[in-house]
Amino acid sequence: MTVESSFSIENSKYDDDGRIKRTGTCMTASAHIVTAVIGSGVLSLAWAVAQLGWIAGSAVLMLFSIITYFTACLLSDCYRYPDPVHGTRNHTYIDAVKSILGGYQHKLCGLAQYTNLVGCTIGYTLTAAISIVAIKKSNCFHKYGHEADCDSANYPYMAIFGIFQIFLSQIPDFHELSWLSIVAAVMSFGYASIGISLSIAKIAEKGHHWETSLTGLVVGVDITSSKKVWNTFQALGNIAFAYAFSIVIVEIQDTLKSSPPEHKTMRKASLIGISITTFFYALCGILGYAAFGNDAPGNFLTGFGFYEPFWLVDIGNLFIVIHLVGAYQVFAQPIFSLMENWGCEKWPQSKLMTKEYNIRIPLVGMWRMNMFRLIWRTLYVIITTLIAILLPFFNSIVGLIGALSFFPLTVYFPTEMYLTRTKTPKYSSIWIGMKLLSVFCLIVSLVAAVGSIQGIISELTIYKPFG
Repeated sequence: MTVESSFSIENSKYDDDGRIKRTGTCMTASAHIVTAVIGSGVLSLAWAVAQLGWIAGSAVLMLFSIITYFTACLLSDCYRYPDPVHGTRNHTYIDAVKSILGGYQHKLCGLAQYTNLVGCTIGYTLTAAISIVAIKKSNCFHKYGHEADCDSANYPYMAIFGIFQIFLSQIPDFHELSWLSIVAAVMSFGYASIGISLSIAKIAEKGHHWETSLTGLVVGVDITSSKKVWNTFQALGNIAFAYAFSIVIVEIQDTLKSSPPEHKTMRKASLIGISITTFFYALCGILGYAAFGNDAPGNFLTGFGFYEPFWLVDIGNLFIVIHLVGAYQVFAQPIFSLMENWGCEKWPQSKLMTKEYNIRIPLVGMWRMNMFRLIWRTLYVIITTLIAILLPFFNSIVGLIGALSFFPLTVYFPTEMYLTRTKTPKYSSIWIGMKLLSVFCLIVSLVAAVGSIQGIISELTIYKPFG
């Protein structure tokens, strides 16, 4: 073999940025998106629609799916800059903001992004435990009746979930998670389908009748006027943030192979992922509201909107747990990479940071072990699990974090980068349209933040450590 051909073979292993050649496709990116977007919150959409009613509930679901897809397309064009096909790669969301907007804005982006990512991993730990407890309760109710005391503590199951995540967190790179995201996406289809099927069965029950209305819960009948306002705020937030996957969109795009151009593949993947998500969201929200009316529970699998068939409820909650195992990794991997890249830049000569050991694991294959990666990722999972255990009402806090990060990450930075990249004239129709979109989403974020704060205050009044 000649030197030239040897160099050509070796060079073919790497992309234009010197990294190992990416192998991601539209299918794997779509799976990552579905995994990131559809969380167990899909099953709380019946409650959200109940607060808003048929008209506003349906309209808000569609509105935020359109906004999310639109801003995802804007963001996908920022992966390479200045040219979306041949420009320099931006491996992370922060890199894109830094190269296009410059100044200090990438620091604000990083603060919003990584605060949200950390919050999501803690929230997923808690939510997975709630679903595991729901399986235990379901079997208890089936055996002893619906009035039985089947309460169980969440924190042992958070610890089990955390231990499992310690092992999965040792997967070195985001692009090696494709199989996990595909499994998680299948699980999300599974439990969403179970929720939809159980809703249809409940609607078809003989004598079934639940009060619904065009405007949701009726003030003075179902709810007080002040509670209606708070619940409406929270419902808007739930729907808006259920779609928010912008925090990992650039990282997902960084897994795609170069041909066809990454931004074109990402646009297709975003359309597929968000279309699938919207379809399931609409069915879960609308059919769930039809099934339960104004009495819709917060989550009709973990909140026991359904008791029977108990085995199907168990399967639905098991699917939620498996899905959250994958979703945790999709959101944690950018955090892992940030710290590891910083460590390698800070101490490039350190073997602790850079040296990798190939260890063969039976039935699994070769595992690339790095000591810093092993220590840091293990510590991160332990700390987030402990926070979830100590603050079991953390979902409301995560809602607040989501409210504060939705506007900058999903709308502000994508629209500002578009205006800068395309050199859009000030006060042109496109410029005005982008600014109006930003203002609207800022108002939604502020409203949702107020609702989340009120929820935190309410939960603090009944807080019991290790409950």
